[in-house]
Amino acid sequence: MIVIKSQRELDKMKRAGEIVALVHQRMLELIEPGITTIELDREAEKIIKRSGAIPSFKGFPSAYGGKPFPGSICASVNDVVIHGIPDNTVLQEGDIISIDVGAIFDGYHGDAARTIAVGEVSREASDLIFHTQEAFNRGMEKAVEGNRIRDISVAVQKYAEGKGYKVVRDYVGHGIGTEMHEEPQIPNYATYEKGVRLSNGMTLAIEPMINIGTWRVKVLDDKWTVVTADGKLSAHHENTIAVTPNGPVILTRLY
Repeated sequence: MIVIKSQRELDKMKRAGEIVALVHQRMLELIEPGITTIELDREAEKIIKRSGAIPSFKGFPSAYGGKPFPGSICASVNDVVIHGIPDNTVLQEGDIISIDVGAIFDGYHGDAARTIAVGEVSREASDLIFHTQEAFNRGMEKAVEGNRIRDISVAVQKYAEGKGYKVVRDYVGHGIGTEMHEEPQIPNYATYEKGVRLSNGMTLAIEPMINIGTWRVKVLDDKWTVVTADGKLSAHHENTIAVTPNGPVILTRLY
């Protein structure tokens, strides 16, 4: 678990986060019916490399024995929760797509995800996107000095389930810094363990994954793509944040 101890380290984390935010800004401009997820991936990789960074996800090893991840982004459409592989899938009017982006700048990582509507979407889909982002906001509010990881988890779960959704339990948020996945794990649901106490300089990736139906998921044969077990929609909202004396600060944003 990294704890940022100098302005130099924080500046690198901010720059990694800003590069991730630049990609997300471009994805919002490009996503519309007719574009393919591989086209989005190619554009994302150009931005990351042009900014002097490295795509975090490309070549990342599979936890399930599959091939390393082939894309620079995860492009997860509709019932795909996370780790959707960019390919020739054509986005259709009414789809939703979760774009997860990671970038390494001078050894430090930024990581953020957004779920985006493709054209006009159903009220059900737009509500899911909104409430997933709000679940993130509720969790981030608890990322303050003196609180524990469980405070974040409880806030996310209470909000999401209060709106009638389910939170994915198989995948969680995480610490982030010189590695993409560091301790502590940050579940989006209450656990018996309180987790570590939060302190100034901790950098965390908080990332609710919220489903309309069951919280259960399954991994497809490609050993990457995670889908909802019932085929219903899922949304994902993530930011890299820093714990500071003045409250949590989002690092994956434009400065």
